[in-house]
Amino acid sequence: MSQSEVTPTQITNLIQHEPIEFSISIQPHGLLMALNPQLVILQVSNNTEDLLGKKPNDLLGQPLSDLLNSEQVKAIEQCWQQERGRVNSFKLSIQTSKGKQYFDGIAHRTESTLILELEPTDSVNEISFLSFHALAGEAIAKMRKTSNLTDFLQLVASEVQKITGFDRVMVYEFDHVGAGSVVAEVKRHDLSPYLGLHYPATDLPEQVRELYKRNLLRFIPNLNAQPVELVSVENSETHSRPVDLSFCVLRSAHPCCVEYHQNMDVAAMLVIALIKEQKLWGLISCHHQTHKHIPYEVRKICEFLGQIVSRELEHKVNQSQLDYRVRLQSLQSDFIESISQADNFREALVNPQPSLLDVVDAQGAAVYLDDEITLLGATPNIEQVRLLIDWADASNGDNLFSTDSLPKLYPEAVAFKNTASGLLLLRISKVRRYYILWFRPEVIQTVSWAGNPDESIQVDANGNVKLCPRASFERWQQTVRLTSLPWKPCEIDSALALRNAIVGIVLSKADELARMNLELERSNRELASFAFAASHDLKEPLRGIHNYSTVLLEDYAQLLDEDGIEYLQTVVSLSQRMETLINSLLRLSQLGQAKLQLQATDLNELLDQVIHLLRASRPQGQFNIRIPRPLPTIECDPVLVSEVFSNLIINALKYNDKPEKCVEIGYLNAEEQGETSVPFVFYIRDNGIGIPEHHHESIFRLFKRLHSQEKYGGGAGAGLAISKKIVERHGGRIWVESVVDVGSTFYFTLE
Repeated sequence: MSQSEVTPTQITNLIQHEPIEFSISIQPHGLLMALNPQLVILQVSNNTEDLLGKKPNDLLGQPLSDLLNSEQVKAIEQCWQQERGRVNSFKLSIQTSKGKQYFDGIAHRTESTLILELEPTDSVNEISFLSFHALAGEAIAKMRKTSNLTDFLQLVASEVQKITGFDRVMVYEFDHVGAGSVVAEVKRHDLSPYLGLHYPATDLPEQVRELYKRNLLRFIPNLNAQPVELVSVENSETHSRPVDLSFCVLRSAHPCCVEYHQNMDVAAMLVIALIKEQKLWGLISCHHQTHKHIPYEVRKICEFLGQIVSRELEHKVNQSQLDYRVRLQSLQSDFIESISQADNFREALVNPQPSLLDVVDAQGAAVYLDDEITLLGATPNIEQVRLLIDWADASNGDNLFSTDSLPKLYPEAVAFKNTASGLLLLRISKVRRYYILWFRPEVIQTVSWAGNPDESIQVDANGNVKLCPRASFERWQQTVRLTSLPWKPCEIDSALALRNAIVGIVLSKADELARMNLELERSNRELASFAFAASHDLKEPLRGIHNYSTVLLEDYAQLLDEDGIEYLQTVVSLSQRMETLINSLLRLSQLGQAKLQLQATDLNELLDQVIHLLRASRPQGQFNIRIPRPLPTIECDPVLVSEVFSNLIINALKYNDKPEKCVEIGYLNAEEQGETSVPFVFYIRDNGIGIPEHHHESIFRLFKRLHSQEKYGGGAGAGLAISKKIVERHGGRIWVESVVDVGSTFYFTLE
């Protein structure tokens, strides 16, 4: 039996009978005490005579105050009030047979015991902040300036090597099954490189990885040292049940771990856990060829650096993934828009621009609609695709199925491995048999292992599986065939989102198109008829009325009395207003007919132009326009959107009786809205006269004015109706929130 034949469950079971966190020994460079809530010593390591000059039996059953002064005891006693697993450090001085000795004290509590670890140190002084900053500050600054993930990890290895002085420092990354690879390395020049080598999951079983999640740093200064056993008080709880040493710095190394590293010629090691999204992403692993001790303070700096690296790592990995996800979403959005607007659904799916392949970064695709198959890119032939769908229907009923090794699941796929070793299958409808299949070709990979991974496992004559440290870590290469590049989670999400969109389009397409065509046909006829009548039948006589009235006023005013002149002036005024109304109607009809000229538009530049024109037309106007933060760049028709902003800003200033007229222009993003239905909600807020609530809907009707023609500068009452039409042409909506005498806020979206 080889590693490939051993299941993850079998590997986990190999060490479950021996829980490594309940060790009964510690490393000899320090000592350990287990205390009850009264701080009575219930358990000690069997090396107290070497470090304290007192035999274990002289300490067992005695209060901690026999060893430490009252101030030190009080500080340690407070650990009982803290949560389980929180580690505290102290500088302690203890009077021994050799005089006063200094120790680094590390204390934490378990469920029923307080663990105190002591490591001898030369000084009672803690490392200063300036020293800490000198060691860690420069490294952190360099890390934050490095954006490329590979360069960042290499820099991490280099900086940790500078601080610790270890012969080799590696950054080790886990994959989804627990196997790992060395992705960055700094080493002594005469050592063999491990960079790029892979390590099987058995090298660090799940139980060990869980320990690293709980205890972020592991230090073993001498792998060859003999562990020191723990001695307990007779009949005590610690005597009958092992103490949980999960968070102990001094916990002894498992024999398998010792042998593993000795086979690598490693005598000392330091490991720093890297956590991403509360999961163990990898390790910073430091090796030394000889015994090496580093002070506790330096180890704490390394642990702190590990936490900084974890945060930076999460940002850099997530940013890389986010950039790719955003690109996929953009491609997906374009594709969905394309098929939603197309008359022929099948043609739209295989239309090369935008491409169905780009939605999940595939090299080939097949569209299966009502027993008809259309191929795109590099794919199996039509009959092979048909048989593949039949197999998928029989073996998997999910709406989405993916694999990066199709031939291992479907042996017939070996015949077309060059085009379809990877498969992503999407069921749109089982009833009508609508499918989309994406394909990826075989990518032959050469995986370099640190030694033969099968040597990590031994099987005896009875078939029992046993983990065994490998004796060799020489580069061992394995060729992996019949696999493609794996499908990323964001690619699978993109396929699912596409399915949801297509389902909606397919279900509503026929009825919606029929209704829209009928409505558009009727609307276009009416608009064409209206536009003609307004242009020719109405405007021409209106100009005549205006012109003749003007002539009468200019040439025959002396023949008229005051009433006659006033009547003619009224005719001129009314004809001008009538022309304004007709022009507004024409504008509204044109908005319904003209095609939107969509383009990427910087709303900040657009607003600058609108405000500049507004100030030029109102040189004496006293008003303040505020834009709290830069507006985004969006896809829209800039001319029409400019008209929306202009209409709303003019209204905000016109219907305002305050001495200082104020207008605020801004937007709310999806998070600020509390929803994600639209990316932005734009607003124009004023301190004007406000609008009664019962008029909030009617103000958007054409020619609807709430005041007489003489008040607030007149106007046709068409600005809001035109703005509403423009917003709706962009797929958005517009609404108002207002309080009388306080002001109004107009909101609108542009989907």
